[in-house]
Amino acid sequence: MRLGAYDLDGPLPKLREPHALVVLSPWIDAGSVGTLVMSALSARFGARELGRLAKPGCFFDFTRYRPVTLIRNGMRELSIPNSVISYSINERGNDFLFIRLLEPHMWAENYVESTVKLLQRMSVKRYCLIGAMYDVVPHTRALLVSGSARGKGTERDLQLIDAQRSDYQGPTTITMMISEHLHALGAETMSLIVHLPQYAQADEDFSGYLRMLEMLSIIYRFPIDSTDIEKARKHMARVNTEVSQDPQLEGMVKHMEKMYDARSAEHATGVPPKLAPEVERFLSEMDKRFRTN
Repeated sequence: MRLGAYDLDGPLPKLREPHALVVLSPWIDAGSVGTLVMSALSARFGARELGRLAKPGCFFDFTRYRPVTLIRNGMRELSIPNSVISYSINERGNDFLFIRLLEPHMWAENYVESTVKLLQRMSVKRYCLIGAMYDVVPHTRALLVSGSARGKGTERDLQLIDAQRSDYQGPTTITMMISEHLHALGAETMSLIVHLPQYAQADEDFSGYLRMLEMLSIIYRFPIDSTDIEKARKHMARVNTEVSQDPQLEGMVKHMEKMYDARSAEHATGVPPKLAPEVERFLSEMDKRFRTN
């Protein structure tokens, strides 16, 4: 079955006011946090593939998103980058759509239109983008989570997890049009972004992964697996070792802790904190470096 640009595996399943959890690569998937969480939740809730783009080459440049050759059971296979949508039936509460989007290089409006059409046909109640970004934050504190929400349900959940309101302005992704269109059609929209320490970049950041799982577990009331906690513990131990071997970085982390504590105080009271002059200078320098890089 074809719906817009998507090729679907049979007729559309009947879902109960589904919530769409969305990860976008590579734009807002630092440390593969969104990808890791999506894989974990898809496995936890027994997700089944609903469909994928029929002709991904219409939207993606395959010299930038490279196809990959794999050998399985002695046979060579070709894996082509694509946007994939899966679904699961949730025995408690709303059903789920798990959406893995790649940012388009061309024909972006058609890509957005087809995705919106599919989600509208599925009667999506909530569209929630999850991911991570690098920031001037310490690894020694609970990782900051920022977000946005439109709709009573998402506003309530943002308050429930005590996420900070995002005040980001600047370059963004064309796929933001998906949430704009869905909001205009009456769906709730939401974003949840974990802020990762810029100095501790990793291909897979399990501290950020666990932090996002914690937020979603509060909203959707599922338990955290002990193996996830252990992965995050090992990741934290590696970062601690690296920082302890670099005195200059240790000093930077202490300054970041002061900034983090000040941010937290402002979030709790609404009153901007007064920082020591040396901390103000440090934050200004770090902000310039961060934006330059």
